[in-house]
Amino acid sequence: MAVPAEPFRVAAAVYGILQDRGRVLLIRRSATGYRDGQLSLPAGHLDGGEDAVTGLVRELREELGIEADPQRCRLALLMHSAPEHPGDREYFHLFFAVERWSGEPFIAEPGKCSELCWVEASALPSDLADYVAEGLAAIARGDSLSLRGW
Repeated sequence: MAVPAEPFRVAAAVYGILQDRGRVLLIRRSATGYRDGQLSLPAGHLDGGEDAVTGLVRELREELGIEADPQRCRLALLMHSAPEHPGDREYFHLFFAVERWSGEPFIAEPGKCSELCWVEASALPSDLADYVAEGLAAIARGDSLSLRGW
């Protein structure tokens, strides 16, 4: 009798889009081993046993020291990306518009982030991680689903 194959599993990450007066908050990745030096949105992987909004709120607390209102976190885009390199996993990237939070964002994980910056949403910097730039462009077009690398 054949042993059943391991069920397919996809990795999931959540991204917080904080906006203020036409600007979006970006972080500069540092010392993580993945896209260090590039700008990104505050983000992180979901832990087992938590829903996507709970994971987003946790990540924003860990990375920015803020408390996001879970009722005001709206899913803006699901990006399904193919593996970037052999041995990588497929990803579901869940981009959330964070419409309300309390506290002033600061670098709460200095070992993983070297800079916070508010940038004009209409003029994103060239050193923004490519898949994040693609996600923000898809949201600006009104897309709810983006397929990357297929």
